[in-house]
Amino acid sequence: MSVDTETPERARPEPIQAVPVRHPGRWVAVAVIAVLTAMFVHLLVTNKAFNWAFMVDEMFRPPIIAGLRGTIALLVTSMLIGIVLGIALAIMRLSENPILRGVSWVYTWFFRAVPRLVLAILFGNLGILWARVEFGLPFDRQIGALFGIDNFEARLFGFSAVDILTGFVAGMLALGLSEAAYMAEIVRAGIQSVDEGQTEAAQALGLSRAHILRRIVLPQAMRVIVPPTGNETIAMLKDTSLVAFVPVSMELFFQLKAVGNRTFQVFPMLVAATLWYLVLTSVLLVGQYYLERHFSKGFGRSERARQRLRDIAAESGGNASGTAER
Repeated sequence: MSVDTETPERARPEPIQAVPVRHPGRWVAVAVIAVLTAMFVHLLVTNKAFNWAFMVDEMFRPPIIAGLRGTIALLVTSMLIGIVLGIALAIMRLSENPILRGVSWVYTWFFRAVPRLVLAILFGNLGILWARVEFGLPFDRQIGALFGIDNFEARLFGFSAVDILTGFVAGMLALGLSEAAYMAEIVRAGIQSVDEGQTEAAQALGLSRAHILRRIVLPQAMRVIVPPTGNETIAMLKDTSLVAFVPVSMELFFQLKAVGNRTFQVFPMLVAATLWYLVLTSVLLVGQYYLERHFSKGFGRSERARQRLRDIAAESGGNASGTAER
């Protein structure tokens, strides 16, 4: 004998009346920013000190464009020296050889300690040390005197230090050698961020150290190396203006400053330099963004989000199949 028991249906709860959170501070901040922006735009439009017509007319003239090309060339060559030498110094710093580690540490210590402006001026005056650089047999005149030969010279070739160490070369070496010290630390941090187990596994497969570094370690370390390298590139772009004190005439800031001094319109030319550096930095930022996105494949929030979506899709598919079976 069975007794049917009826269970009363539960009353459906009323929908939650969600009240949005008030943020009055945001509106106050928006109002303050709007007022400051309007004041700044009014300053740009009404203040005659900017002299926009003169600025736009001068900042695209051939000498300025030539200085722009010189700045870009100085940036590219200095960063190439810094990156290549920085990788070598980082490998030396991680070497088991104490002499290589010591040399790398001393180099990094020196070039990180000396300001780049001081280095640029120092390299620009290296011609004081050597009026002429000669390559050949050392102590050739002393050797000739031993055999009774007067004015004996065994020099293959030589060049004037002033002709070789031009302002551009001096600035390039100063910036590039200084950048190598910073890039060495960046590359070393990137290499050490890779799990040592991968290196051990590659060694177990019989790969050489150079092959492991080139094909396994560095590709994974690029995820850590690229962001600070992008920042260093942008910093190097701004530091190219330091070579104007060497001086280097084919440089953007030097040319803009020369126009300002010649026409007594210094402030408009400083604003023009600011605009040029903003444009160049924006281009570098775009390139850095795509490089970071390329080397961050498989890492970070985007990959975790994609994995979570795959897990949810798999769970949904499993629940649907289980419901169909029941």
